Amino acid sequence: MSHVQQVLTVEEARTLQESLGEPLRPGLSDTDLDDVEAQFGFRFSLDHRTFLTAGVPVGDRWPDWLHGNPDHLRKRLDWPVDGLLYEVEHNGLWRPSWGVRPRVLSNALACARRALASVPQLVPVCGHRYLPGIAGTSGYPVLSVYRSDVAVCGWDLRGYLRHEFGASPLEEEPGEARAVEFWSDLVE
Repeated sequence: MSHVQQVLTVEEARTLQESLGEPLRPGLSDTDLDDVEAQFGFRFSLDHRTFLTAGVPVGDRWPDWLHGNPDHLRKRLDWPVDGLLYEVEHNGLWRPSWGVRPRVLSNALACARRALASVPQLVPVCGHRYLPGIAGTSGYPVLSVYRSDVAVCGWDLRGYLRHEFGASPLEEEPGEARAVEFWSDLVE
C-alpha cells in the first residue's frame, strides 16, 4: 500500500514556510511556473507547485526559479544524474536495468546516460533534497540525493518540511512510501 496524502494546500504551505527560518519572496504565478517548466524542460509536481505559489524561500539552499542564474539552476537539476554518472565512471556503478555493461568506459557512460534520460526528472526543493517532477501528482517522497546515495527525507513534501524545519521527527513509515520509478530502487 502506498502512502498518499491529500494535495498540499496554499494555506498549509504558508504555515509550513513560517517554520523555515528563511526570508520569503512572494509566490510564483501559474504563468511563472509554466515558464520555468518550459525553460528547463521539466514539470513540477502538484505539491511543489503549491509550495512555490505560497511563497519562495530565499537562501543559498533554495532554488530561485524566477531570479536565479539559469546555469546554476541547470546544474542543480542535473546533479542527481551527474552524480550517478560519476559513480559509473569512478566506482563501477551499474544497474541491472541498463543491460550488460559495455567494457569501454565511454560506451558505458553513453549507455547509462541514455537509460537515465528516461527516468523521472528530480527537481530540487532545498539543498540536495529533491521531489520527482511528475506533473499532476502529489504525495511522492522527498529524496536526499548524493551520487548513488539516495534516502527518503520525508514521505511527502509536507512531512519533509515538518521534519527538516519544524520540531517534528520524521514520522514513522506509513506503510510503503510512494515509489519513484528508478530512484526508489536506490534508496537504502
